[in-house]
Amino acid sequence: MNREELLKAIDEKYEAMGQNPDVHLSGLLHAEPMTYWDFANVDALLSLQIQRTQLKDEMVFIMYHQVNELLFKMILWEIAQIAEEEEIQPEKFTMHLGRISRYFDVLANSFTVMGDGMELEQYMKFRDTLTPASGFQSAQYRQIEIASTELINLIDLRFRATIDRDTPFEHAFEHMYWQAAGKDYKTRKKNALLTNFEKKYKRTLIDWMKDYNTVNLWTKFKQLPDSYQQNIDLVNAMRHYDYTVNIKWVMHHYNSAAKYLGEAAATGGSDWHKYMHPKYQKRIFFPDLWEQEEKDNWGITNLEEIKILNDL
Repeated sequence: MNREELLKAIDEKYEAMGQNPDVHLSGLLHAEPMTYWDFANVDALLSLQIQRTQLKDEMVFIMYHQVNELLFKMILWEIAQIAEEEEIQPEKFTMHLGRISRYFDVLANSFTVMGDGMELEQYMKFRDTLTPASGFQSAQYRQIEIASTELINLIDLRFRATIDRDTPFEHAFEHMYWQAAGKDYKTRKKNALLTNFEKKYKRTLIDWMKDYNTVNLWTKFKQLPDSYQQNIDLVNAMRHYDYTVNIKWVMHHYNSAAKYLGEAAATGGSDWHKYMHPKYQKRIFFPDLWEQEEKDNWGITNLEEIKILNDL
């Protein structure tokens, strides 16, 4: 676009908005040039790491989780672009899934940053200052799960038979698999981990359930024409995402926790072994894209990982 065409396009843009283009051009004349530190808000970003102890490795723990949250936001941004496209083409669906999977690949492969980046002695001291906080309380991660699949696939395995699409969202929320991290199902009593989380995010997450009830990734896929659902690139992208999130990422997280916690309870007080390990809850976003044997062995073996990844 040459200078004349550019100025014409600017005129048309602002006139369509009912604005005087000359005013905006005048404003541009007096504006300061953009800098990297302004564009990325570097000063603000680097001011957000606040330690609760004097232990140096706590800073590693803080920054690592903040990086995770930024990647979660990037993932939600990509999911929204799929959800909001009314007649999405398989190539665009695949493209965004590829981006999402790459972000989760980064997450899954990054646990050595924390796993090998903190002294056990320091961690076991500063973790007490975190109680009852826990990574469990990442609302963005819960949003990713809800936006990825139908709610039935996130319901605690013990209660799935009692819940269907007509179940009220509030009731479904009370039976999400992660409730097991903070609820005694015999007494219905919730620990501080879960109580604090729900006080801040329950209403937000129930609204999110409603928003993504018919536009989550799995439902969007099943709404596609049959020919699109047979697109091998799209199917492989769906399977790769499912495997990366619900086995690879989870098991890296699980093994990292095992290195530091051993048999100890998590900071939130949960039995993290049964809460985290995929073999117990069988979290599968896209169940129809897996063979029955693969689902039966979900999280128990490596699902012949080499073969699967070659297929993908």
